[in-house]
Amino acid sequence: MSDWMDKLPQAARDYIGGRRPDEVECVVPDIAGVARGKAMPASKFAHQKHFYLPNSIFLQTITGEWADNPGGSFTEPDMVLVPDYTTATAAPWTADVTLQVIHDVLDQNGVPVPVAPRNVLKRVMALYEAEGWQPVVAPEMEFFLVARNIDPNMPVIPPMGRSGRRAAAKQAYSLSAVDEYGKVIDDIYDFAEAQGFEIDGILQEGGAAQVEINLAHGDPINLADQIFYFKRLIREAALRHDCFATFMAKPIEGEPGSAMHIHQSVISIKTGKNIFSDARGRETPAFLHFIAGMQRHLPAVIALLAPYVNSYRRYVPDFAAPINLEWGRDNRTTGLRVPISGAESRRVENRLAGMDCNPYLALAASLACGYLGLMEKQPPRAEWVGDAYIAQDEFPFNLGDALDLMAESAAMREVLGAEFLAVYESVKRNEYKEFLQVISPWEREHLLLNV
Repeated sequence: MSDWMDKLPQAARDYIGGRRPDEVECVVPDIAGVARGKAMPASKFAHQKHFYLPNSIFLQTITGEWADNPGGSFTEPDMVLVPDYTTATAAPWTADVTLQVIHDVLDQNGVPVPVAPRNVLKRVMALYEAEGWQPVVAPEMEFFLVARNIDPNMPVIPPMGRSGRRAAAKQAYSLSAVDEYGKVIDDIYDFAEAQGFEIDGILQEGGAAQVEINLAHGDPINLADQIFYFKRLIREAALRHDCFATFMAKPIEGEPGSAMHIHQSVISIKTGKNIFSDARGRETPAFLHFIAGMQRHLPAVIALLAPYVNSYRRYVPDFAAPINLEWGRDNRTTGLRVPISGAESRRVENRLAGMDCNPYLALAASLACGYLGLMEKQPPRAEWVGDAYIAQDEFPFNLGDALDLMAESAAMREVLGAEFLAVYESVKRNEYKEFLQVISPWEREHLLLNV
């Protein structure tokens, strides 16, 4: 076995078995969380310690256009990509033996490129580590299985189930509803097992063919890597059964949206104990400070949690999407929920992020808010008791306003990095401008002949 294969995680070794790897996909998550990179024969990868990609991959918009470079001229210098072998995993849907490896992104002097999303999350993690803390997260992924949609002018509709009928909405937690597309779920389990990923649970959500996958708690960088990989494996599983998987925040009119809820706690590196609980199992001041930081700073990072114009269609009252910054114990109407838990697992659930987010950036943004709260040591507002859907709106409801708030935040420039935020804003302003140039069916239906 060659030197590079000795570095592979056990799951990747198990997948290879005694076979010879055919191909390696060298992957980098871009601003949108799209996989960029190169695929090469495994024999070539074995002799290549790094490769190059232009830094312009972080200026490409979701439509394929190029945003302005806030750092100066558009010369597209190369970045150095170095494999992180801890991320090596199978691509089990391919016909040959293929591995995927996420790469670290460095400049030509070996310094981490600050606009790379994975590096942004590492930056936030380093801030916690400097204080003797280690964040722990547990993400929940929601998505829809939908019928193939090859004409963007046509509405998205649910897929056909095994019964011969289209999947129905309002079947939350129904096991028979999940069974309607059980073959897709089976492939998701099989792919996840081949890739060494642990699924904590799969359930039917409230929308038609809307599924939720819960992941076991752990290190934020590792879990962001998993979500990045999961999006691809779920799409591949769906395509095997003649349907699409979509992570759009609001793909179907009249249905709930898809969130990426983030459960967060912080442990002491020295003691290994949850800093949200004291020796007697009671809530600590740090727990309340973390919540206060979320309340104070989340408006400035909504553009990272809700990155597209479609994201804001999810923020609708009474559609299981909190549109407030209140906090409450065991209260799903609050944007910040404290689930029922023991002292060791006391945590805060951020319910605001959409599943269309880049997982590295959403986790970085959410943890950045909590970090600022821990440093500022301010109390949160009083716990909200009752239905928080009636609470006052406190954050932006369109991408333009969200970007304005982000640009005004000195605290986020300090924590997430000014260079990253400038690039992110440039990309998103470009996307927003393109969207505003599109005339929608609603406008043609109601304005064409009536105004």
